[in-house]
Amino acid sequence: MRVVVAVDGPRGQALGAALERDGVEVIAVVESAAPASFAGDRMPHAGDDLAAALDGADAVVLQADRATLTAALVAVCDRRGVRIVPLCDTETDRRLAAGFGLGDPLPLEIEPWRLADALHGGLRLEGTTSADAVGEARTSPRTIVVWGPAGAPGRSTLAIELAAELARGGRRVALVDADAHAPSIALQLGLADEGPGFAAACRQAERGGLDAHELARISAPLGRTGVDVLTGINRPSRWPELGDARVTAALGACRDWADYTVVDVAASLERDEEIVSDLEGPRRNAATLAALKAADLVVAVAAADPVGISRFLRAHAELRAVIGVTPVVVVANRLRPGALGIDARGQVRRTLDRFAGIRDVWFVPSDARSTDAALLAARPVAEIAPKSPLTLAVRRLVGEAIAHAPERSAPGRGIRRPSRGERDAA
Repeated sequence: MRVVVAVDGPRGQALGAALERDGVEVIAVVESAAPASFAGDRMPHAGDDLAAALDGADAVVLQADRATLTAALVAVCDRRGVRIVPLCDTETDRRLAAGFGLGDPLPLEIEPWRLADALHGGLRLEGTTSADAVGEARTSPRTIVVWGPAGAPGRSTLAIELAAELARGGRRVALVDADAHAPSIALQLGLADEGPGFAAACRQAERGGLDAHELARISAPLGRTGVDVLTGINRPSRWPELGDARVTAALGACRDWADYTVVDVAASLERDEEIVSDLEGPRRNAATLAALKAADLVVAVAAADPVGISRFLRAHAELRAVIGVTPVVVVANRLRPGALGIDARGQVRRTLDRFAGIRDVWFVPSDARSTDAALLAARPVAEIAPKSPLTLAVRRLVGEAIAHAPERSAPGRGIRRPSRGERDAA
């Protein structure tokens, strides 16, 4: 187990030395504000050293408060596969840690040997959440929502391919069409959309009658892929059936039924409470907002062209406001040099980094021949063209960014993280 200790003053130095004696490899001891400052790019001199320490760490033991525990820090640690172990002194700080999904924190004055045991996974303290359990929850998302801005960046196609890829190896995968504006998964896969589908699942969930047997009955199997599809509404006018509470309950039932649930949602994140008088009435975008709030991971899709990237940047801040600290994997879809000129990947990466602070981008190339053949056959691209560049890129995305590293690492060993070069090759 390799850790960075971010605790102020002599307390931090003493804690680091005590953890070393208890078999924990301490890479660095820094002030509590250092990781948050690094995540916010406010430490130009110490940033390189701290980045190297975080790249080699399994966990950050953090003296957590409003100044040291920030959304930017949580995002940086998520990207690096580093879990945060918060040490809190007040009830306000404990609520802050819980709000970031870190579970119940440990006390700031915890005995070093108890902290060492918790880091090694051998001890689960009374009233706390195991740090390893938190790490597993982050590396093994159960509900994956595929979102993208307006303009057809390829949300539905990518959702289908993700589901087909996740089903490899015998996993049960549920593919849910929760798009209340323009559902299309049934059309793309040649499935009858006259059946009940996701709307029926929502109604059953509201009545408390949605279980694994009922989900198996109302879903449509996608050939022999291991994917079960809950088709979307067959008329846009049926959107009131996809209410907030119904969608939340239905996705909760899917979580217990399938190993992974991939949800395709609409682009719009607009809230209409301010423009309607009936505050209890249905909302057109309730399905999208409820799915995003229930997500363990959001796959945000941007069309890899100047217009698509511009639309994505304008909508990204609104997405973050909805999902809070939920991890996001950004995918530049349909990449082709003709729309961006020389160094298309570099241009996309630099633009997203400069205007949104997004440094990790996964690229899926355009493959019109394979996608046309899949659409004609009403099958996933992975089934029609298993060696397509699109299929191989999605496979690498799933293996390295979505379903990666589900097992705990052995004490003293870190989890291998893909290098930037490996990610760029996707």
